[in-house]
Amino acid sequence: MIRFDSDYGEGAHPKILEKLNETNMVQTPGYGGDSYCEEAAQMIKGLCKRDDLDVHFLVGGTLTNLLSVTASLRYHQSVIAPTCGHIFVMETGAIEAAGHKIHTLPEKDGKITASQIDEVCEEYWSNSARVHFTQPKLVYITQSTEYGTLYKKAEIAAIAEVCRKRDLYLYIDGARLGYGMASEENDADLPFLAEHCDIFYIGGNKQGMLFGEAIIIKNREIAKDFRSLIKQRGGLLAKGRLLGIQFSTLLADNLYIQIAKHANSMADLIRQGLKKMKVKFFVENTTNLLFVVLPLTVLEELSKGYAFTYGKKINEKERVVRISTSWATKEENVQTFLRDMERVLSEKHLGIAA
Repeated sequence: MIRFDSDYGEGAHPKILEKLNETNMVQTPGYGGDSYCEEAAQMIKGLCKRDDLDVHFLVGGTLTNLLSVTASLRYHQSVIAPTCGHIFVMETGAIEAAGHKIHTLPEKDGKITASQIDEVCEEYWSNSARVHFTQPKLVYITQSTEYGTLYKKAEIAAIAEVCRKRDLYLYIDGARLGYGMASEENDADLPFLAEHCDIFYIGGNKQGMLFGEAIIIKNREIAKDFRSLIKQRGGLLAKGRLLGIQFSTLLADNLYIQIAKHANSMADLIRQGLKKMKVKFFVENTTNLLFVVLPLTVLEELSKGYAFTYGKKINEKERVVRISTSWATKEENVQTFLRDMERVLSEKHLGIAA
């Protein structure tokens, strides 16, 4: 079975495993109070070109989102997010369970706009009966998005401007930030994000680490007592060094972007191959996630040797499928998949193969 269903199906980059083994018997303080976490935090500040940032390390994305959102809100406040947002669709109601409403907006290719956000705020603040409704306070977007698309600098800047105008915080979920930053289409680097966001995170789970996410906080109100909130939610890892070691290794010598570029290049091989076969794309992007529309008969045959993530049914005969590459995807597996795809399309007499 060749798996294209996620970008975290493998363990960790060999350099991370080497560093973990090399430092295995070194004694350190617990709970992130070690030199490795400090080194990683300083590296992140350097990459962001700012010293006024708080950096915290967590194990997984759901807890990272939960802490980032709840630390930003009072109990009567809500978060604005796209309908495809991970916090709304894929986290078992973690935000709602913490007592906060998610105000969803229709997305286009995974993105929402500054004007949509402004309209939500205008509707709330112009309502004389607003005491009966939750107050929008935080905007949640992802980079790259759930559909592998990217917010351009101008789009993020516009959203940030609305956030300042409407007294909102801006939070970017960076679970796949590396794949986005490695895209040739991307123009929003870490210094830009640090300037425009109140809080965002650099993902590691999906990008070469065994586990780990790095939260970066600029806003001092959100940063206040954040470490205590991590502990309260069970997120303060006793062996915090494991996170610092992994991040310092991944961020050294541009490894984070290099392996993300590999994933994107493998996705592009698949993208170009499928386009030659006239396969329909549900969303166009330039990162490591591909969304294609395939006949159910083709999926039934391919599922014997390949794993994908299945999306919505287009009709009785077709379905959206997400194909995901990763830092560890082998080109030989990509070429094998493309050959099998062409064969199956030909066997099904669909007339869409080249």
